[in-house]
Amino acid sequence: MNQPAEIQPKVSLAQSSPTVGTFRERDGALEWSGRQETVRVEPWGPDAVRVRARLGGPVLEGLPGALLDEPPATESTVKIGDGEAQLTVGRLTVHVDAEGQLRFLRTDDSSELLAEARAHFWWPGSRLYTAVGNGHHRLEQRFAAYDDEKLYGLGQHQHGKLDQKGLVLDLVQRNAEVSIPVLASSRGYTLLWNNPAVGRVELAHNGTRWVADSARQIDYWITAGDLADGQRRYSAVTGRTPMLPEWAAGFWQCKLRYRTQDELLAVAREYKRRGLPVSAIVCDFFHWTHLGEWKFDPAEWPDPAAMVRELDELGIKLVVSVWPSVSPLSENHPVMEQRGYFIGTQYGPMAHADWPDKGVASTVQVAFYDATNPEARDFVWSRVKENYLEPYGITAFWLDACEPELKPGFQENLRYWAGPGLEVGNSYPAENSRTFHEGLTAAGEEVITLNRSAWAGSQRYGAALWSGDIGTDFATLRAQIAAGLNTAMSGIPWWNTDIGGFHGGDPDDPAYREVMVRWFQFGALSPLMRLHGFRDPGMPLGPDMTGGPNEVWSYGEEAGAILEKYLRLRERLRPYVLQVMRQAHEEGVTPMRPLFLEFPEDQAAWGVDDAYLFGADLLVAPVLVAGATARTAYLPAGARWTDAWTGETYEGGRRVTVDAPLDRIPLFLRDGARLPIQDVPR
Repeated sequence: MNQPAEIQPKVSLAQSSPTVGTFRERDGALEWSGRQETVRVEPWGPDAVRVRARLGGPVLEGLPGALLDEPPATESTVKIGDGEAQLTVGRLTVHVDAEGQLRFLRTDDSSELLAEARAHFWWPGSRLYTAVGNGHHRLEQRFAAYDDEKLYGLGQHQHGKLDQKGLVLDLVQRNAEVSIPVLASSRGYTLLWNNPAVGRVELAHNGTRWVADSARQIDYWITAGDLADGQRRYSAVTGRTPMLPEWAAGFWQCKLRYRTQDELLAVAREYKRRGLPVSAIVCDFFHWTHLGEWKFDPAEWPDPAAMVRELDELGIKLVVSVWPSVSPLSENHPVMEQRGYFIGTQYGPMAHADWPDKGVASTVQVAFYDATNPEARDFVWSRVKENYLEPYGITAFWLDACEPELKPGFQENLRYWAGPGLEVGNSYPAENSRTFHEGLTAAGEEVITLNRSAWAGSQRYGAALWSGDIGTDFATLRAQIAAGLNTAMSGIPWWNTDIGGFHGGDPDDPAYREVMVRWFQFGALSPLMRLHGFRDPGMPLGPDMTGGPNEVWSYGEEAGAILEKYLRLRERLRPYVLQVMRQAHEEGVTPMRPLFLEFPEDQAAWGVDDAYLFGADLLVAPVLVAGATARTAYLPAGARWTDAWTGETYEGGRRVTVDAPLDRIPLFLRDGARLPIQDVPR
């Protein structure tokens, strides 16, 4: 454990007030105890501390959370005085008063970063514990609000706002709404609510409040420094992403859905016949015999080995959809139920959703495997390994419906191996990705999975997040910019959207073709580039369903030529994509960056929510409205910017308007950076 550079007396009982608690220094940590509550503040990496608070005894170890077991080593100092104490870790100093109230200060000038705030001068205080039975409490943690503060992160949401000050957000996993409780502040701190409990966070103008509906103790981590350093510190204590596999930096083709082996191979062959770059193609849901058997249906996929061989020869990776749900018709259901591998329930049968399956005319009641149970993870991986990896060499998986997609979504009725649903439910998507990370790593394979949900720490398991089942219009496209940037500020570097959106879109409609072109341009400049969607004409949900065509040639000659142009641009940029992915792997700074991450001194950059930096060198300003042929973009101060298409240069610190015909997404290069944006004939 970290040793303090200076240790004052280990116990001090201040006498100035009957409400004064007890301070102790213990193994480099500072503890306050009073009124049956214990608060422990301990160094947890450079410039960072972990705070835990519990009513009724000492803080508990080993509860579910996102932090790695051991923090990076760092020097710290504990000082205990008369009725107050402080712990200093680099740039962060934590002051604790006689009543156990915490203030987080900048070490260099003692100015306030963040402070706990009482709800009332009498009761309750800044931490509230309301008993809900069996040692669990409804927990509230209150902090002060600051008029000039901007707040970012908190996962992926579809509200379209980059600065989330003033919002109330549920801490729960839902399709397209991903709870990652990491908050990055313009005041110079990053905070992780290290608690997978269902609850909410309120970012009001009169205070911030974190709520866990049922948990055993308060647990959060905070670091001081600019937000780029915050990303580095956060990723060091929750785990850095692996290096992105080289193939994954290219273009991924999929639709809902290719129904047969012949259909999928025909698409792959056509891409190659046209000379178009494609790195991956997806075999989506209902390819299985029964849900939860995790293997190909031989009636539709008669020779997977030959399919994978041909795709390998074409230079295309096969990605296979794996759901965490198990039909009662599955051969795996009886043994999994007997061994206790499903998420349990407090009341009612062990079934969590209704879903179509093959061989029945109606839906069946399916269960979800318990990804918090290591034995259940091992069992599921053994089936995936036996049916995909070992016979066919398939190593890339799409982990759909991994919130998990409960119907109805009553977490309070669930019982996980790791604890009650209300206490641990938000960690499920991270634990599901862990199943595949552990299995692929043990097999000596590279790791990437495509996930519809995530939690804090998912990045260390090689989890890529996509923005879920979203709409297909310009308003939805615009909302994805904020969604992607807040995902980045939440520590998830691998992110993408269904290019063109998911729910609908007619490939023959000129208005939708414009949406597709503009979205495709954005997709080419996203961390991952993947075309997907349930195009018109659709079919009812079931094993026979498929959507309309969704390949680049499906959108007519004019639009198709533009899509091909951006396929080739992505291919030229792959070395740069891999370069910024390596930075994410080694340092924890994500590829998709809000302007203020690179230009924190430019106050105007903090308000830009319709553009972003891809890596340090490329500013991307997607066209987000119908019919636009020009785009106004803000170029941050402190750099000189070059229009990547025209070569015109601009001093930063101002807004510029540039041409943006249908075939052009405005791109600006920073300080003379040279990237192969234009296709220059050799």
